[in-house]
Amino acid sequence: MSSTEPKQSPPTHPDVAGADSPPPVETPLAVEEEGSELPVSHEEFEGLQRELDQALAKADEHWKLYLSAHAEMENLRKRAEREVQNAHKFALERFFGELLPVRDSLELGLAAASDAVDIAKLREGVELTLRQLTAAMEKFGAREVDPLGAKFDPGQQEAMAMLPTDQAEPNTVVQVVQKGYLLNERLIRPAKVIVAQAAPRPAG
Repeated sequence: MSSTEPKQSPPTHPDVAGADSPPPVETPLAVEEEGSELPVSHEEFEGLQRELDQALAKADEHWKLYLSAHAEMENLRKRAEREVQNAHKFALERFFGELLPVRDSLELGLAAASDAVDIAKLREGVELTLRQLTAAMEKFGAREVDPLGAKFDPGQQEAMAMLPTDQAEPNTVVQVVQKGYLLNERLIRPAKVIVAQAAPRPAG
């Protein structure tokens, strides 16, 4: 070959040792141990402190509201108990107030009575007193049960006797011995009555 020909450089080969070496491994960051304190800034600490103070203030406010409501409920309970006691104690106050004029009329009638009493005036006075008493009772829901001529009702009447008769339907009331009374539609005294019974047929 001529000396003028360029010399070829031998091919370069990668470093075998370098090619076979593993890539570099990154060193892991250090992990904080469990239970170690986290760093908190002064501003974050003050914010947490404010939130805690607010929560404590709210809790105190709610506790005071609870105590106030409890005291109010206790006062209501005591007031209700007093009202119930007074209701039992004075339940008949209005009723006796209505009966006082009836008593007055009876006392006046007795004071006016004499040996020369006028029967017509006495009857008139008694009738007036009876009307006063009836009105007073009706104001409080009391009404009489006078079942004369009606079918016998064992729920509101008490049969004193049976009377054989052909002048009335069997099992009807032919005489009221004592009137019954209802209070607000509740029976407080049954009427005592005599009840008709079919008359026996004559033998023949």
